[in-house]
Amino acid sequence: MNATDTLALLPLLLLAATAVVVMLGIAAKRSHALTAGLTLTGFAASFLSIYVVVPLVPRQVSMLLLIDSYALFYLGLIIASSAMVAVFTYQYFAKHDGQREELYLLLVLATLGCGVLVTSVHFVSFLLGLEILSISLYGMVAYLTNRGHALEAGIKYLILASASAAFLLFGLALIYADTGTMTFSSLRDPSLSGSTLALLLPGIALTVTGIGFKLGVVPFHLWIPDVYEGAPAPVAAFVATTSKTAVVALLLRFLAAGTQQSHAVFFLLSVIAVASMLVGNVLALRQNNVKRILAYSSIAHFGYILVAFLAGTTMGASAVAFYLVAYTVTILAAFGIVTVLSTSEADADDLEDHRGLFWRRPVLASVFTAVLLSLAGIPATMGFIGKFYILASGANASAWPLMLVLVLTSVIGLFYYLRVVVTLFSASPEGQVSIQSLGRGSALVLGGLAVLLIGFGVYPAPLLNLIRATIGGLH
Repeated sequence: MNATDTLALLPLLLLAATAVVVMLGIAAKRSHALTAGLTLTGFAASFLSIYVVVPLVPRQVSMLLLIDSYALFYLGLIIASSAMVAVFTYQYFAKHDGQREELYLLLVLATLGCGVLVTSVHFVSFLLGLEILSISLYGMVAYLTNRGHALEAGIKYLILASASAAFLLFGLALIYADTGTMTFSSLRDPSLSGSTLALLLPGIALTVTGIGFKLGVVPFHLWIPDVYEGAPAPVAAFVATTSKTAVVALLLRFLAAGTQQSHAVFFLLSVIAVASMLVGNVLALRQNNVKRILAYSSIAHFGYILVAFLAGTTMGASAVAFYLVAYTVTILAAFGIVTVLSTSEADADDLEDHRGLFWRRPVLASVFTAVLLSLAGIPATMGFIGKFYILASGANASAWPLMLVLVLTSVIGLFYYLRVVVTLFSASPEGQVSIQSLGRGSALVLGGLAVLLIGFGVYPAPLLNLIRATIGGLH
């Protein structure tokens, strides 16, 4: 490595340095405000450093990492979403006694793991980033040890993540045994045909199984509802957005090489996409818990994302990127509202906790309504533009069966989203606890997310132009 390579890694290096500074800060003085401030400062520095790196891309740093416009786009999205989670975390844990500072350290480390994932072009960096992320999430999910649901969620996530890691490692081992290399780009080698597919295809299938667990798509979805419900609301927001964004970015880079070798992998992903759209939307109909509704909804949404990915074109990759941005903005706002409504005793995740919210906090209820309409794909929201873009990419690739399932399941999803909206505008029950005032940081973030949600839904051109300019860096 030389000085230019080091400079290209600046966003990742600053995240690592932030973790060290936060850890030393906790050792020197326990202060919730100080730790949150150091975390946000580190995120801001890492995000701004992306602009310093832009003139250097594309830059291959050793065999492990590739810093290109594609990686920088997802790095920016990951760091920005993590910073918003940190803001929500501050308000959430201000209501709790005990040691709160270590969660910020875990949050920074998990973000670093996500950053390594989106820049990976090698199996070693792939596994390193995935394990940094996963080990941090074990602690984050079970952080509120005084809650039984949190410990249960943490144990379930630990056991199932360990099992999925075994599938992933075995799959990567088969790919290495067949190709003799650990780089993603080697899977594009046209010589990988005929008899060599005997190990390559099972290897890719097992690898997709491991990645499928991280995304929570069917049939690897069973952990999603319990983890979302048991984890603290800001942690659930991180799991639902930042961690999954990193895994999707990795999947795009990995399978852009691997799926070119066989229609079998394409068929496997198509089945997963259809099953995810159906199961996610149907099971969400039976839920009375907002977190679980969002959990099953996420299963369906990542089925939608797979439809765009299976289009297999630059347009499909651009549709995935736009939908991920829309999904991140929307879900962060949804969990942000759950966060500000939560108390020290329990999260405000029951549907009854939100009954009559409009009559007590009209602005908050209006933002939540916009979020739900975006998830349903109603016009004038980012969710509508995202689904339209996915349908356009599917039509471009003539993926008519997948598009039909997407449209039909979106209609099913509309029912349970409107059910929550109706609850927001219902009459408030007597004796309902008054809502505490919003922190300035949380109010600012929620306001900004609402502006993005509607702004890019009405005028998406700037974001679409940015995505088209950066997604071409996918190698």
